[in-house]
Amino acid sequence: MGTGLSFDIAHTALLAMDCQAGIVAMYTNPEEFLARAAAAAGAARKAGMVVIHVQVGFRPGFPEASERNKLFGAIKSSPQWQKFFQGDSGKIHPALGPQPDDLVITKHRVSAFPGTDLEMILRAKEIDTLVLFGIATSGVVLSTLLEACDADFRLAVISDCCADRDAELHAALVQKLFPSRAEVITAEEFVKALQ
Repeated sequence: MGTGLSFDIAHTALLAMDCQAGIVAMYTNPEEFLARAAAAAGAARKAGMVVIHVQVGFRPGFPEASERNKLFGAIKSSPQWQKFFQGDSGKIHPALGPQPDDLVITKHRVSAFPGTDLEMILRAKEIDTLVLFGIATSGVVLSTLLEACDADFRLAVISDCCADRDAELHAALVQKLFPSRAEVITAEEFVKALQ
């Protein structure tokens, strides 16, 4: 990215997506991932940027999940997977928050947008730029980035605060696909841009 990276703080939001304790443990080296992600979130808060946590969650019995949906139907039919999104495992990792001024959005699909009030909140706060990170790169990050791009948001992705179980797919997305739609930066570059 280089030294020209800057953000209009008043019109930018940081979205930390699906960084729930169970997901962080399954997809990352938690100590390293959480150090970078917490630094990014802390810098955003210190700068006065809106910080939004997006989490996956369901009502008891998973009424939001259709059996026709291959991904969520499999979760709905598995009591073991349902437990993964409940209790401590389903909570946002405590290393990341949420802090009192952070916003929390619960989603029932892969992208952060369908069925949530995310877009309403962004409009109300006059946000036109989103800085994204989360788990998985090929899931929530990809889906949310594509939808936000189509909605004309300016976008940045913090690549080393994204993780995926498929390392090759993660690399292809952050090196080939994401740069055509977003600035791809590191947590260190993001923190420096806010100082």
